[in-house]
Amino acid sequence: MTEENWGRVCGELQRSVGRETFARWIAPLEYIGLDAGVLTLGAPNSFVGDWVARNFGDEILAILSRDRVRADRLTFRVTKPGADGARPATNMAGTPTVAVTPADPDLPGAPLDPRFTFESFVVGKPNELAHAAARRVAEGTGVAFNPLFLYGGVGLGKTHLMHAIAWELSARKPGARVIYLSAEQFMYRFVQALRFRDMIGFKELFRSVDVLMVDDVQFIAGKDSTQDEFFHTFNALIDQGRQIVISADRAPGEIDGLEDRIKSRLQWGLVVDLHPTDYELRLGILQQKIEAQRVHYPGIAIAPGVLEFLAHRISSNVRVLEGALTRLFAFASLVGREVTMDLVQDCLADILRASDRKVTVDEIIRKVADHYNVRVSDILSQRRNRAIARPRQVGMYLAKMLTSKSLPEIGRHFGGRDHTTVLYAVRKIEALRAVDSQINEDIELLRRALEA
Repeated sequence: MTEENWGRVCGELQRSVGRETFARWIAPLEYIGLDAGVLTLGAPNSFVGDWVARNFGDEILAILSRDRVRADRLTFRVTKPGADGARPATNMAGTPTVAVTPADPDLPGAPLDPRFTFESFVVGKPNELAHAAARRVAEGTGVAFNPLFLYGGVGLGKTHLMHAIAWELSARKPGARVIYLSAEQFMYRFVQALRFRDMIGFKELFRSVDVLMVDDVQFIAGKDSTQDEFFHTFNALIDQGRQIVISADRAPGEIDGLEDRIKSRLQWGLVVDLHPTDYELRLGILQQKIEAQRVHYPGIAIAPGVLEFLAHRISSNVRVLEGALTRLFAFASLVGREVTMDLVQDCLADILRASDRKVTVDEIIRKVADHYNVRVSDILSQRRNRAIARPRQVGMYLAKMLTSKSLPEIGRHFGGRDHTTVLYAVRKIEALRAVDSQINEDIELLRRALEA
């Protein structure tokens, strides 16, 4: 094997993993040699080497095999002494939990998902603030807000951002003491410390980290002893200037059973809501996931309109959306067909049934009337003053977005209006959402209430 072979490997990897991922993980590697089927590569630190071996090792060996180079396994050598911390702590499957210093190789942490990086996070209006705040924390240079509190419903990206922060910090600062774990795991560690009478060790461990990341903090609600220890850990880390990142499914003030003093602490820093995805963001996620699927299913064609249909129909959960795309590609590959609308209907019948919007136009009119504090009869009337016309337009827009009714049918529900009036209302609200944050917030609140 020669440098030229390694160059071809790099070229193929850059095309398959994307420019940003390649620049972060592959570009720093150096070809050292191949001996007795063992390919040795140089890495800036053991963390990078371990990560590449787990996530790209098989692909590297496969590329070499196609190039008629026999390589059976990879090994990495740290080529920049002093840039390396200790080997990352791992779980039994070999997945890294955290990057740690030599002083303590047993930091407790949940395994990080290699898919959840900043490069794979699709940014749109509903999550742009959360993404920007997470990026700032991940730079590891100190931020003005502490803690960072991320909240939102299932499948909106909270855990993805938490993992991305941990990955980025571990890559930028291999010696940093970073713990990412769930609130349930924090409680388990606390209970174990009580059981084995090792509270001093517990306190020293959690109060000596550089960054503490706790996912799903709502889990400790109602658990008084755990909340008490969490409160003291929080205060100790803040006093030392250490960064804390927390996530939950609700805002701090809305978590029942959480002590007021903890709610107050969690609101000290920056509290960011990850809003439900909009159509544009869902479409962007699908477009990105297609590139990942093509690595496993090359050559599969997708008919026009399929992605747009999925982005419209599967709106409640990004995980369901991604799962639907994975199923489509697998099904199309097995039967040797193009991904068409007919195949979508056959393959995703159960998901589409579950995602069917059962909201009625009359429900929408009532919700809109309540939200804007106007009467239903006013919305259905011929009155055109702005205080009535704008809620009416919002209602028509929601009816178009959340039901399968045609424009003429929607018009009939809104006092017998013509379909052109409905079309104008839909386009008007679409334009306003792009420039008016209040309208956008109203739409999202109403949509959540209607789909709840």
